[in-house]
Amino acid sequence: MPELSQETERGGANQPFGWAEVTGPSMVPTLYHGDLLVIRHGGRIRPGDVVVLRHPFQQDLLVVKRAAERREGGWWVLGDNTYAGGDSTDYGPVPDELVLGRVLFRFRPLKPGQRSPFAVARWVLSAARPVLSDRSASRRFRAR
Repeated sequence: MPELSQETERGGANQPFGWAEVTGPSMVPTLYHGDLLVIRHGGRIRPGDVVVLRHPFQQDLLVVKRAAERREGGWWVLGDNTYAGGDSTDYGPVPDELVLGRVLFRFRPLKPGQRSPFAVARWVLSAARPVLSDRSASRRFRAR
């Protein structure tokens, strides 16, 4: 399950935007270990949005998942990597008060070994991307 750096918490209640770093594989191929995320705190969450939330059983742990559907008791969230686990199939719906915000952008840092002009050019073209909603998330949920 991807944990996020605690930097997300600094100023989250006062600031409309925050950032976090992804650790773990549960959101591959959308997000990778080491990606930096720009998060909009509060706001409306819709099915398919990638969200940052507090783990329901370990609330000092922040995780990033895709909001699949709204249920009684909160949001049903799923990881994009079905083999990684650590989502609502393990802990049920996540209450609204534990959902901190929606992921807007991801920034993929340059790897230490990427120094050739071709590698740097490829990185420049793909480093910063918006994290788009995947409206098919509810279809994937029904298929499980």
